Amino acid sequence: MGRQISHIATDADDGKRIDAVLGSISAVRSRSQAAKACDEGRVLANGVPASKKQLVSAGDVLIVELQDEGEALAPEPIDLDIRYEDEDMLVLSKPAGMITHPSPDHSRGTLASALLYRYGWDGLCNVQGDEDRPGIVHRLDGDTSGLMLAAKSDEAGYALMDAIATKSVDRRYLALVHGVVSVDSGMIDAPIERHRTDRMKMAVGDGASARDAITTFKVLERFEAGAKDNGYSLIECKLYTGRTHQIRVHMQYVKHPIVGDATYTSYAPKDPSASLGLKRQFLHSYRLGFAHPITGLEMGFADGLPDDLASVLDQLKPRSAGVTDSGSEAYELLEMGES
Repeated sequence: MGRQISHIATDADDGKRIDAVLGSISAVRSRSQAAKACDEGRVLANGVPASKKQLVSAGDVLIVELQDEGEALAPEPIDLDIRYEDEDMLVLSKPAGMITHPSPDHSRGTLASALLYRYGWDGLCNVQGDEDRPGIVHRLDGDTSGLMLAAKSDEAGYALMDAIATKSVDRRYLALVHGVVSVDSGMIDAPIERHRTDRMKMAVGDGASARDAITTFKVLERFEAGAKDNGYSLIECKLYTGRTHQIRVHMQYVKHPIVGDATYTSYAPKDPSASLGLKRQFLHSYRLGFAHPITGLEMGFADGLPDDLASVLDQLKPRSAGVTDSGSEAYELLEMGES
């Protein structure tokens, strides 16, 4: 059993829904947590179980039982690299190493904590039904850097999640993969499921839990093989679905795993030098295109490579076999930035 708190409704509370009243109490943290407590029968109004839609009268005695949910999400003063912001949403560039939201082994230093510190509970959407994901409408792997969307209002949050689900958001990534990709472009259409023996990994499969996954790619630049590697290709990947580790799994599946990816390393050269000194996978969300969730205005953003990834390309320059037409367009976009 968790702890109980009580609240005597004030004149300012009169006529408001009970979940709104309780959600304004700091110990409850949010309206959605209050609504959940009502749904689970953990709220009493004058000694009687209350529904979340029930209206409060001044003087009502409200009691809510708070569950022991472990360490709660806490705001943290973490710098954010914001590229665009208005009253409904923002575009930001997430650094490698930052987890999007808390997980059992990462409770601190998350993007969610940084957003909460900057905007507070009332300044962020809560559309995923979880108390640890304020503002979050999609995610990037911890070691993937680059552009992300976040929402302030619920209206914008629902609209952005719907746009992502219906493939209306143009999400493109830069990836450096092992091997020289022979074709200039291609599509990988292979369902993804949880790995059957390693539950921390995903894999291409045809089990009952497998979900459709589609990734397209274009080769931007190729780099010739060296003494201890089989060459490299810089590619642009576009997501048509958003499965966990999708690009990483798909590129491993076609035998061109991402450089620096310690989890999906099959088919990669065994010599440590083949990772080119990277401490994480070479995967960067460099381009976002979407219609503003409220105004409908078409928006586009591009994000240059962070220093660790840019330095790898600098190392490979002497081995370049040429930039493709798609590569010329991508490099120009990286230099232009926001469009």
